Amino acid sequence: MNFPEQLKYTKEHEWIAIEGNVATVGITEFAQGELGDIIYVDIDTIGKELSAEAVFGSVEAVKTVSDLFLPVSGTLIEKNPLLDSQPELVNQDPYGDGWMIKMTIQDPSQLESLLSVDAYKALIGS
Repeated sequence: MNFPEQLKYTKEHEWIAIEGNVATVGITEFAQGELGDIIYVDIDTIGKELSAEAVFGSVEAVKTVSDLFLPVSGTLIEKNPLLDSQPELVNQDPYGDGWMIKMTIQDPSQLESLLSVDAYKALIGS
């Protein structure tokens, strides 16, 4: 399983990539594998300011629906437009074309509470 070193991870299986004050968020390869074939991604929180761990959307797979949790507090500024017509990108490329949102970070110190790649691997027993 692939877990890029430069990302931070959450216990709820989201990843976050930081570029200045903007972060990109998606779900991990482990999460998409557990969910199975993703058929719909519902994100209707663009433009909203949310707290860390708030639900920012959901992912629907063939057998289940799972909430998506924000890794840190901030304002959602963009959702991945490709996911409207190609939700399977989350399965095919979770760290690339399958990203979910971009957001501005309200409190960069919250990043320190996220998991490193080694801590995330330990969490999932990898």
